[in-house]
Amino acid sequence: MISDISEDLDTTVQGVQIAITIFLLVMAALMIPGGKLTDKYGRKRLFILGLIVYGIGALISAVSPGLGVLILGNSILEGVGTALLIPPVYILATLYFTDVTSRARAFGVISALGGIGAAAGPLIGGLITSAISWRAAFIFQALIIAVIVLLSRKLTDPLPPDPTRPFDTGRRRALGRLVWCWSSRAFWQQTTTLWLMLILIVAGALVLALVLPVGTREGEGRQRAIAVDEPASAIAPPISAW
Repeated sequence: MISDISEDLDTTVQGVQIAITIFLLVMAALMIPGGKLTDKYGRKRLFILGLIVYGIGALISAVSPGLGVLILGNSILEGVGTALLIPPVYILATLYFTDVTSRARAFGVISALGGIGAAAGPLIGGLITSAISWRAAFIFQALIIAVIVLLSRKLTDPLPPDPTRPFDTGRRRALGRLVWCWSSRAFWQQTTTLWLMLILIVAGALVLALVLPVGTREGEGRQRAIAVDEPASAIAPPISAW
């Protein structure tokens, strides 16, 4: 599938691999902030928003005329969408299943389905690419997202959101450092896409400049990334058609 994308977009396999790396970076960097936002704006709302953002990214990827648009759709939007939708899944499972046995069973099912998806995703993507096109694989992703959104309409949030809950700026500083460090590393390793690495380095530097002057607002002593008295969000690997 990667070779098909590189040929169609008139780029290199290395360029497509960079897009995949950026997706993983965006998803990993925003996972904990995404979990914190569920407390502030609601778990169902963030779950639906993540699905919509991911679906839009898949559609943009399907019609991308070049590597830059593919990075916007797949790496950025799908990465952000994944970071928003994964934490609510585990938080809602924690809230819905109160006893230890049913909760363990629910987490087992979620983990099993995630493993099946991670294993079957590349196979399904490869079959669709071989039979139709790699663009159809992204359209298939968007269709699956649309079905999940429809099925999630009757989903209820057991806890109301708390808009007054502070957002830990210390994690935002860590995010800025992570973006800058990984961008710099990619800059030295991927010289064939110099313009892209320069953009990432500038973006990371801007994030650092914006968040470093901001002091961390803390409640009692220190604001944790995950409060001990609230459901903890867990991190699972995303399902990718690549």
